[in-house]
Amino acid sequence: MTSRSLRAISIAALVVPAALVLAGCSGGGSDRATASGTATAGVVGRPVSQTCAELVPTDTFSVYGQQFERVRAPKPTKGSPVAQIAAQDGRVCTWRSTADDDVTVTVAVAHLPGKQLTQLKDALFEQGGSVPTYTVEGYFTLSGKTGRADAFADPYWIHTSSTLFTEPGAAQPVVDAVRAAVAPDARAPESSAPTP
Repeated sequence: MTSRSLRAISIAALVVPAALVLAGCSGGGSDRATASGTATAGVVGRPVSQTCAELVPTDTFSVYGQQFERVRAPKPTKGSPVAQIAAQDGRVCTWRSTADDDVTVTVAVAHLPGKQLTQLKDALFEQGGSVPTYTVEGYFTLSGKTGRADAFADPYWIHTSSTLFTEPGAAQPVVDAVRAAVAPDARAPESSAPTP
């Protein structure tokens, strides 16, 4: 049994969305979201300096066969991973298809201390869906028609979701672009891979 497995067992009660590890925070709705005054005590994140255009260059979307435009004031759903990242002084970006308003791609990035990253990784590990092709420790889930990818390029938590993400590989171009922008040399530690 790996150390990751042991940690996962010790937090088995966290079979809730990983973002709840940062509970007590509330989200903002702008590109550079910050925590509200009442949630300040819960903010542990550091500002993410990269812009949305730096995180996901426009040509990243060409693989989806659609043109996208950035939503200037994204509004994260309360309690969602995106709202939790916004509350941690993270960067929140949303793009909408110019052909179909219902097709969006949302990216949220938080710069977090190691302890919080470990808790998030363990909660996602417990839920399953590990994706080794994300280069760093990564996870994918499909809920209804929306795919969610989470990747950890320490000290960054990268979260992205879209109805375009029907399987882990569909999210790969976005995950790769963000990882390259925030931590181009990041790699998954060998100890994060479960052993048979």
